[in-house]
Amino acid sequence: MAGRADSTVLAGARVVLPTGTVENGRVIVEGTRIAGSAAEGAPTVDLSGHWVVPGFVDMHNHGGGGASFTSGTVDEVLTGIRTHREHGTTTLVASTVTGEMDFLAHRAGVLSELVEQGDLAGIHFEGPFISPCRKGAHSEELLRHPDPAEVRKLMDAARGTAKMFTLATELPGGIDSVRLLAEHGVIAAIGHTDATYEQTVEAIDAGATVATHLFNAMPPLAHREPGPIAALLEDERITVELINDGTHLHPAALELAYHHAGAHRVALITDAMDAAGFGDGLYQLGPLAVEVKGGVARLVEGNSIAGSTLTLDTAFHRAVTIDRIPVGDVVQSISANPARLLGVHDRVGSLEPGKDADLVVLDEDFAVQGVMRKGAWIKEPRIG
Repeated sequence: MAGRADSTVLAGARVVLPTGTVENGRVIVEGTRIAGSAAEGAPTVDLSGHWVVPGFVDMHNHGGGGASFTSGTVDEVLTGIRTHREHGTTTLVASTVTGEMDFLAHRAGVLSELVEQGDLAGIHFEGPFISPCRKGAHSEELLRHPDPAEVRKLMDAARGTAKMFTLATELPGGIDSVRLLAEHGVIAAIGHTDATYEQTVEAIDAGATVATHLFNAMPPLAHREPGPIAALLEDERITVELINDGTHLHPAALELAYHHAGAHRVALITDAMDAAGFGDGLYQLGPLAVEVKGGVARLVEGNSIAGSTLTLDTAFHRAVTIDRIPVGDVVQSISANPARLLGVHDRVGSLEPGKDADLVVLDEDFAVQGVMRKGAWIKEPRIG
């Protein structure tokens, strides 16, 4: 890994800023941060013919590089983090899956240490407070109603690092749990739910702000029973997660979400499991066996989709080249919006002076050529 220069100018690229794309722009890196001006004689890296975009922010991720965030050792979790960083994700939340409460509390303790030392941006508890009707790749016998006391137990175990809980808010205790999370500044996300339209509206009014992987693990949109999808798309208070891997969503569904919610309310996520950036084979997702074939993860028993093998560089590439989403909108969805939701937008999510020097260099075909985190190259671009 290349070292960090005191001051470096990245010049000549198309730079995507909150105000728009600057042709032949430049980004000045001073130590770990983006600066407004360069020191005299600072070295320049010519990135002509490239794009420079903010580092990606993944708020829903279970692992990668053959390593699990849900059960791996600290070293294994760090391996997964490094794998996603090489693909442009410079800020990452570790997601759990359904398990015994004591085990989840223990995992929260392990992961919180990595948050405290700056390797993770927080913890997302996906399960066990979800619907058995929409359980997906979660163990049904371990599911439970979202009792606020148990939600609080996991919050306490995370020592202030819990960022999000996915809940089936229609279950007993669901609305009270949403209120508890909102009061403590933790995201209440509606997902793995069998809620009606009306029940979903009630949860949003109680303080829910995110739709966990919209369309997946929830009732489909129907003309007399619009269900949660309509409620989540229509409400400006909700940001919708989308898994853009070509398996979880048809391109028309992605277009529908962007059209109705707008880019400012979309968060592109991976929902990645261990096989992301690693390869096909047999894996464990919590207590359940998963087989990955052709990059698609499914449960060995039941054949349900079991997370993804996606990395955010692929989600970015698909969004721009296949879905024809404008680059600026994709940057908003993959960096700025999740940073805002996680409460870290003062440090990451956009290329602005004073923020961390977290950025991704893409070639003209939108393939990753370089990744910088806090001013240090994780993947240094080979230019010329």
